[in-house]
Amino acid sequence: MSVPSASLAVWASAWLHGAAAADDVLDALSAWGELQEFVAADQETADRTGLPIDGERAAGPALWLGALRKLGADNAALVLPIPGDVRGLGGPGPVTRPALERGEAAVFASAALAAVPDDVADGVLRWTVFSLTGSPVADHTPIGEAEHGMTVAVREAAATLVSLDVARHRPNVRAEIAEFISTRPRLAWPTGMPPRSLRVLERSVEVEAILRAAEGDGGAVSASAARARADALRPLGDAVRSARCGAIAEAVRQLSGQYRRS
Repeated sequence: MSVPSASLAVWASAWLHGAAAADDVLDALSAWGELQEFVAADQETADRTGLPIDGERAAGPALWLGALRKLGADNAALVLPIPGDVRGLGGPGPVTRPALERGEAAVFASAALAAVPDDVADGVLRWTVFSLTGSPVADHTPIGEAEHGMTVAVREAAATLVSLDVARHRPNVRAEIAEFISTRPRLAWPTGMPPRSLRVLERSVEVEAILRAAEGDGGAVSASAARARADALRPLGDAVRSARCGAIAEAVRQLSGQYRRS
């Protein structure tokens, strides 16, 4: 229903607020890879966190969680950068390129750290931890607005794609969409995860599947139609990113709020 950085942001935040055990974090992350590794991107980050530098034997999640607590980390945020929009990464820095290449990062602003995942082997997800050079500014759209924006974007994109007859040469497009959805990992979330966040994350997977199918070759054959298709899909992709980030931000907010009230 999401991406690895979303799982890390929610579960690490829950752990930092006493709402989850370390084993719960590890179990949740294992949906993305049986082995979770953590390394520091450079010597400065290694010195700050105690993590091994990239190229040395990687550490496990326990050392990473301990480093977060030691450095005063509070809530995490999901960042889904694209070229031209790297908000949430604290300005230009060493994390920008890998985050852009992967399309995601978990940012711990209060600790000036960001973690970017990479599938380095079958069943192995390695997180490279970067020190942030600037102070990330929270810029998440409220979840209600984000959910509405995704709904509107779906409707507008659908009208355009119907007019372009995108599916005419894709008789199996519905099967492609269903297969994509079925192959996404089944994720666990902390107790108290807001139902609205879950609903938005589930819907975002469905919309992502539609996006992938619509972007495939065969629907728009002329250059002008291809441009029209890209123009129709761009706002939809932006809406999905906004909705996912908003859903994670709302989940982190509510989970940490429950702890403070308990």
